[in-house]
Amino acid sequence: MKYNFDEVIPRRNTDSIKWDLAQDGVLPMWVADMDFRTAPAIINALEKRVQQGVFGYPLTPQGFYDAIQGWWQKRHGFTVEKDWLVPVPSILESLSIIMKTFTKPGEKVLLQSPGYNHFFTVIEQGGCEVLTNDLVCENGNYTMDFDDFEKKARDPAVKLFLLCNPHNPVGRVWTREELLRIGEICVKNDVLVMADEIHSDLVFEGREHIPFASLGSDFQMKSITCSSPSKTFNLAGIQTAYLICPDPNLKKQVEQTLQIHGILFLNSFATDALIAAYNEGDEWLEELKTYLFGNYQYLRGFVEEHFPYLKVTPLEATYLVWIDVSALQRPAKEITSALLKEQQLWINPGTMYGANGEGFVRINIACPRELLVDGLERLRSAGFWF
Repeated sequence: MKYNFDEVIPRRNTDSIKWDLAQDGVLPMWVADMDFRTAPAIINALEKRVQQGVFGYPLTPQGFYDAIQGWWQKRHGFTVEKDWLVPVPSILESLSIIMKTFTKPGEKVLLQSPGYNHFFTVIEQGGCEVLTNDLVCENGNYTMDFDDFEKKARDPAVKLFLLCNPHNPVGRVWTREELLRIGEICVKNDVLVMADEIHSDLVFEGREHIPFASLGSDFQMKSITCSSPSKTFNLAGIQTAYLICPDPNLKKQVEQTLQIHGILFLNSFATDALIAAYNEGDEWLEELKTYLFGNYQYLRGFVEEHFPYLKVTPLEATYLVWIDVSALQRPAKEITSALLKEQQLWINPGTMYGANGEGFVRINIACPRELLVDGLERLRSAGFWF
């Protein structure tokens, strides 16, 4: 490989949420944060900005929009118009803005569960009710319950559906057929789709990311897609994201809410990082995906050898592995708490992602192989639950 993903980069005492919230000796494999040095082109772009030495009020350059359009065309075959794009600092901030714009307190937001834990938090803090459409797990494979989804989408209080594609935490890449059926139900029932596609670039061989808005004009005009290079290139600390909003009326309303909340522009580092990532990051990304899938294969083989009664959910995308630990007949929270206390291994209980996450744990494998092996050996040393 041209890029060294085996390099262990010390991150303690760098104001890292992942590492500095963990006590000394704890191996953090929880939050969706990679331990790899980002693509050299991004570092070079940021160094160039620093060398200029002036950090006044920035414009969002044309190159920002060009880079996003080029990326979606070459990576996903989807033509994005410049007029559809809205720069925003983060996906979570976008969700909050969209909710403030299109829902009222007491209304409902439809969410598939298990689902990203911060979705629940933002919905509840916005004064709305979470209505869950539980995913169905059969023999380790997750599918959608369309009958239940349609029943709940018919509720007139449901105004918004949060689509996570690819899905965190179960690692599914939804097929064209699945997305079409979901989209048809939402259009029929006048439910706005917010498509979180932040993991869209981390799809493994044999799978294809289908942008929800690419399915046709009806879906475009009834959706807002949220994306960012932050997961792909590990740029969460730089705060760079964007919305794809084809309906001009929806876009205008979102922009008005952004202005009310004083969210007027991205910082210069955010735009520079995105432009460099999308224009020059392809080679680095392809090597990253190869390395990540190698980590997944290593983990899967390790679990099959040492814990044959545990089940690793097939990983179609992301670097977050969902493991069925129900055979242990202990609450997931109890398992992860004991691992943290006795083995100093920090992973997440499935119940963080909804009640039907019970019996599962989530582990982040976006780290040098040396750290992954360390984490798995700590898992194996946990004789108290084997």
